[in-house]
Amino acid sequence: MRELTYAEAMAEALDEALRENERVILIGSFFFGLSRHSVLLNRLRQEFGPRIKDPPIAELGSCGVAIGAAMAGLRPIVDVSTASFFFQAWPQVVNEAANVHYMTGGQTRVPVVFHLLAGIRGAGAAQHSHSPQAMLWNTPGLEIILPASPADVKGLLRTAVLESNNPTVFMDHVQLFEVTGPVPEGKYSIPFGQAEVKRQGRDVTIVATSIMVQKALQAAELLMREGIDVEVVDPRTLVPLDTETILESVAKTGRLVVADECHLRCSVASEIAATVAEQGAKYLKAPIKRVATLDVPIPFSPPLEKFVEPTVEKIVTAVKAQMIELS
Repeated sequence: MRELTYAEAMAEALDEALRENERVILIGSFFFGLSRHSVLLNRLRQEFGPRIKDPPIAELGSCGVAIGAAMAGLRPIVDVSTASFFFQAWPQVVNEAANVHYMTGGQTRVPVVFHLLAGIRGAGAAQHSHSPQAMLWNTPGLEIILPASPADVKGLLRTAVLESNNPTVFMDHVQLFEVTGPVPEGKYSIPFGQAEVKRQGRDVTIVATSIMVQKALQAAELLMREGIDVEVVDPRTLVPLDTETILESVAKTGRLVVADECHLRCSVASEIAATVAEQGAKYLKAPIKRVATLDVPIPFSPPLEKFVEPTVEKIVTAVKAQMIELS
């Protein structure tokens, strides 16, 4: 199987979607931010130029146009770029796109994809480091995907753009662009609601999302040197959430650490921890640990940013704490 970077796999998915369905359009084309990977979109602009529109800085308007276009039969992908910009479009997304299908008694669908670059990117400071996936998860009617590998971003994006008829929020992370991994040849989709066990283990389960999957895998390698065998589960989608795979893993290991880049309170980590506490308490041999961003605005200073963000070292510490509590 060939090896691609996350960015290459994502660009390939966009290319395939535009090529296969003429109803697919791009509103915005800043998918790779200011990274070197932005050149991957040059060929798409040359070949599909009339179907790629770069809007003014008016997220409320561009997301509203995309929602209307989706209701009219197109399949738009809106690139909002930095996740905090999405707050400007909040009324259109959470009060329109998420509600249309329900409010019309199922007569109207909204097959739109909103692409966000979320999380702590490095010196993004308070206004460019948001992780709003937990806020969006609290909005019924939205599908939420968080790919963490090259293979996953291609398969999940294909499902979102070409197969789903629901509004989907694609939570992306700039620190994943350089991640390299195997990607199957040809076209393939990954169904929503199917978690993947990224690493088998027997002692502790780590449920991680987005960039935290990569950090969890690094932590697992470090812990293995000390004889602690970690299982890493990647939900891949929050809506729908594959609770069954998570509970199966916890039943096997008896211990759970949840790693997520949202702020700690009311975070993705909190919701997954609560779900396991409610449905799988009988499996637990130690209290659940959460590794998330501290409840403060993200500082610009690199040392302070490192202090507040969830890191490999913090995951290792959380896992070791569980093992101590069990001893």
